[in-house]
Amino acid sequence: MLNSNLDDKRKPEIIILDFGSQYSELIARRVRENNVFSLVMSYHTSSNELKKLSPKGIILSGGPRSVYADEAPFCDAGIWDLDIPVLGVCYGMQLMVHQLGGSVEPATGKAEYGKAPLQVDDSTLLLNEVINGSTMWMSHGDAVKELPDGFVRLAHTANTAEAAIADHKRKLYGVQFHPEVNHSTYGMKMIRNFVSQICCCKADWTTTAFIDESIAQIRAQVGKQKVLLALSGGVDSSTLAFLLNKAIGDQLTCMFIDQGFMRKGEPEFLMEFFDKKFDINVEYINARERFINKLKGITDPEQKRKIIGTEFIRVFEEESSRLGPFDYLAQGTLYPDVIESAGTNLDPKTGERVAVKIKSHHNVGGLPKDLQFKLVEPLRRLFKDEVRKVGRSLGLPDEIVRRHPFPGPGLAIRILGEVTNQKLNCLRDADMIVREEIRTAGVYNDLWQAFAVLLPVCSVGVMGDKRTYDWPIVVRCVSSEDGMTADWSRLPYEILECISNRIVNEVDGVNRVVLDITSKPPGTIEWE
Repeated sequence: MLNSNLDDKRKPEIIILDFGSQYSELIARRVRENNVFSLVMSYHTSSNELKKLSPKGIILSGGPRSVYADEAPFCDAGIWDLDIPVLGVCYGMQLMVHQLGGSVEPATGKAEYGKAPLQVDDSTLLLNEVINGSTMWMSHGDAVKELPDGFVRLAHTANTAEAAIADHKRKLYGVQFHPEVNHSTYGMKMIRNFVSQICCCKADWTTTAFIDESIAQIRAQVGKQKVLLALSGGVDSSTLAFLLNKAIGDQLTCMFIDQGFMRKGEPEFLMEFFDKKFDINVEYINARERFINKLKGITDPEQKRKIIGTEFIRVFEEESSRLGPFDYLAQGTLYPDVIESAGTNLDPKTGERVAVKIKSHHNVGGLPKDLQFKLVEPLRRLFKDEVRKVGRSLGLPDEIVRRHPFPGPGLAIRILGEVTNQKLNCLRDADMIVREEIRTAGVYNDLWQAFAVLLPVCSVGVMGDKRTYDWPIVVRCVSSEDGMTADWSRLPYEILECISNRIVNEVDGVNRVVLDITSKPPGTIEWE
């Protein structure tokens, strides 16, 4: 039976109560950028539980509902009597007003969505050093009509009379915009004011502190027992391998299962890097034929994911039995995985949290319950950008730390339709060219992801006066902070031209290159 008993002794300084906002995780990240530890928790969290955690401050997230609607999500009203500073963001501000005796109604005249200049009326504490007229990102169709007793206006916009409010005596604050997004030019200053000036939090959530705490906790949990890690070569598992190696040394065994869907040269690079260069014990398992045979005739992307995930588990079970016994399994679970596994949306009828299944083959919940391991998950408190910082501090080179995200099923889901060795070789060559040219142009680190996709159709082309009927390659390059939303990258035409010319001339079976200019949403980053 799987269970995680890593003892996390660090308590959150700031707790974000989530009401279904797409930005709840981003609020937590912004707080952590101030070196203050924060956690996202359900709006169901009771005031008694919050009191036990004794945070220095609470932030109420935005959300898609209206506070006056039937079955709107409410927090425990006891929160207002905890004598803990509270910041309400959008829905969170409206909920604060509603529960404390004010009124919220549908906005009359114009609702506000997008950028709006903020007119500061009171620059005390929360809006200290926020420039009058600075841009804030608005997103609401409701408005505060009457403030509760004790509250005053801090700021307004052309269409929103109460854009920021405060009860200074009780340290209750609200903003009718999203300070956590980049579009809000002084949003980070506002969050810093709340965290540092109002809540008086200690700025001690640092990379060094995390590494020291994690090593102590890993050693206390594991003792002298053996740990197995499934190494993929991505940032998460690589950082975890370095952290575990520093904590327990030879007690760690890494298993790299080559399922045949890696990028060109990566299996060889990973074995050279971990096993030979850094002397971390890595067992190489060549399972290429086994996986490709399982995918014969399979075209549905979700079915591919499930088959690959199931087969990975079977290979993992067989090889761990051969190499073991092991007492612990290490997983590179990150904090967004933990939040997502708990559900990230509100049911429109009940207001309860429900998990929306986008794709399978995630870390959390991906392994069967009958595996006889206890879990070690020291990264489960971290966001992706924090993992990169930890990896760099542990000595991982930039070629690993800055590596673009790569899906667990690998190139198998970047080949639309049936996966064959011919298509894999074709896509590997095309993908290598995309990455080489992006690096040569010096823009690799500016992108979230850059890769190639092979489509299951053929089109007519002409090469050397001969008619061809070959596959097209899609080039996908996106910019993002965290992968939750993304925009297509406006690469210079010269880079795109070089990529296209090289792919058509150097990759067998391809006669056309196209560019994906879809943002997320409405599209996804991957094509599967």
